[in-house]
Amino acid sequence: MVCCLNPDCQKPFNPQGTKFCQTCGSKLVSLLRNRYRVIQPIGRGGFGRTYLAEDVDKLNERCIVKQFAPQLQGTGALQKAVELFEQEAKRLQELGEHPQIPTLFAYFEEDKYLYLVQQFIEGQDLSKELAQQGAFSEQKIWLLLNNLLPAFKFIHERQVIHRDIKPENIIRRTNNGQLVLVDFGAAKFATGTALQKTGTVIGTPGYVAPEQNVGKVTFGSDIYSLGVTSICLLTGKDPFQLFDVDEGVWVWREHLNSPVSDSLGQILDKMLEFAPKRRYQSADEVLYALNPNTVVPKRNQTSSSTSQSQNSRCLRTLTEHSNWVTSIAISADGQTLASASLDGTVKIWNIDSGQLLRTLSDNKSGAVLSVAISPDRQTLAAGCEDGKIRIWNFLTGKLFRTLGNWGTKHSGGVNSVAISSNGLVLAAGSTASNTIKLWNPNTGGMGTPHGDFRLMEGVTCLAFSPDQQIIVTGQYTLIKILNLSYLNRVANSLTLRMAVPTLSGHSGSVRSVAFSPNGKTIASGSEDKTIRLWDINTKKCTWEIPGQHSASVDTVAFSLDGKILASGSADKTIKLWSIEDPIKNIGTLTGHSGAVNSVAFTPDGRILASGSSDNTIKIWQVSV
Repeated sequence: MVCCLNPDCQKPFNPQGTKFCQTCGSKLVSLLRNRYRVIQPIGRGGFGRTYLAEDVDKLNERCIVKQFAPQLQGTGALQKAVELFEQEAKRLQELGEHPQIPTLFAYFEEDKYLYLVQQFIEGQDLSKELAQQGAFSEQKIWLLLNNLLPAFKFIHERQVIHRDIKPENIIRRTNNGQLVLVDFGAAKFATGTALQKTGTVIGTPGYVAPEQNVGKVTFGSDIYSLGVTSICLLTGKDPFQLFDVDEGVWVWREHLNSPVSDSLGQILDKMLEFAPKRRYQSADEVLYALNPNTVVPKRNQTSSSTSQSQNSRCLRTLTEHSNWVTSIAISADGQTLASASLDGTVKIWNIDSGQLLRTLSDNKSGAVLSVAISPDRQTLAAGCEDGKIRIWNFLTGKLFRTLGNWGTKHSGGVNSVAISSNGLVLAAGSTASNTIKLWNPNTGGMGTPHGDFRLMEGVTCLAFSPDQQIIVTGQYTLIKILNLSYLNRVANSLTLRMAVPTLSGHSGSVRSVAFSPNGKTIASGSEDKTIRLWDINTKKCTWEIPGQHSASVDTVAFSLDGKILASGSADKTIKLWSIEDPIKNIGTLTGHSGAVNSVAFTPDGRILASGSSDNTIKIWQVSV
């Protein structure tokens, strides 16, 4: 099909090969600028249409094409419209380096129309999310504010004021849930003098700040509009329904389905202050109010910092276990969490609400030492103190298989389990018998490769590479890299006699290993209180940081984008590390009263869960 680009055409779709629109007679263009193939209209405004398109020079990557075709009378109005359209292109060019702002690809004129081509954000705006899912919970508003305000800080630091913040201009990405600011057509470049001048009133009625209604604008104007957006999402109501015109006050609390905390209420009230001087003056001020127990990190902070992450906070503490929480795992959809405990149970939780969904136990296993969830959320594997692995149906809680026999509870048990990313191989390790066992968790048969693989030292921890070709193991002070294709060649042998790649450098037992999402880096935590990063290709340690934790580093985990590494320690803290050059500590999370035994990120990287010897699991909102 060929899409007609006449903005007034009522039926723009035409058969391939047609030269003139069958509806309006306009000449059809197969490729704009010989590059962009318009697929369909997706929006219409006063200045023209917005189209979904493909960039044929980038393997038909989807993009957004905005067409400028205003229906305006008078030279002055048309000139102003042209200025605004050009302004949007300039703002996107200046700001598009930020992951929460669309990138500008092109700006050009063709056939007497102006076009702007920008990045396509796959997802839906918050007005549609509100319509589909109903009013936002308090937790979702906390997350929204902490997610968006760093983007506000970014644009304000570059002297840009958005001026049209509303649910329709905030899109949640489908792949990771990150919020993206769109539609910079109303954005204003702010200078010291420009902020004092009266100008054209721009924005959406109901959402704009009072000063914006009289043609003035400040950085706090965006803060005000974000406050209005928040109360509309909390209540599901239009802003005009939430404002008492007679009294001149916001009455949003009267429309809540359930009350919000005083802390959030006070923050929103200050964001909604009528007088700009009584309002928050910057995104940083709101972030600090949201996270009052944190210290805002300074730029170029060294790795010796121990400050709490600027935008991180404990959302809730789960307290149903009666003994140490030894291991946690998060499902691939990020909705549920499994926790293993010395109390002999595995508990399944809803991450968003903290609700305990079910408890798994067969009363025979003794302590549960490790837990893993299959990618399809069908299977849960639990390594137990009695030397066996219990396989449960993750959705129903039914125990349907018991695997292995590594001796008694006095010989160490199954201290580590992992399931490959295709769900076909379950790996388990034990310090008791110095072996790794591999199964197909769906059938209970030996996996591929199959058999028992006896090593020289006990297995303290293990992890699969993302491509499922490598298992990396901690064996006291050493890390072994086991290539599965090699294991296939020695599948009939019970003992690995041949040397396998070994990483050495830790002076204490390796307590945890993790692969980066791209499979190029291994992180390890050790009883020697250090964290190391290793290059999988060179087998060299690329980074070591001693002295940051004051006790054994018992758990490490990467965020899905690979930008953050979390480490949990027997010193009762969690540290967050920015995996950049230079690598630096970007925050310390405190609150556990016992050792942190396990940490895990949700797929979108916004939530970190931790299990501790204080018998609790904590759910942290992470935004750094």
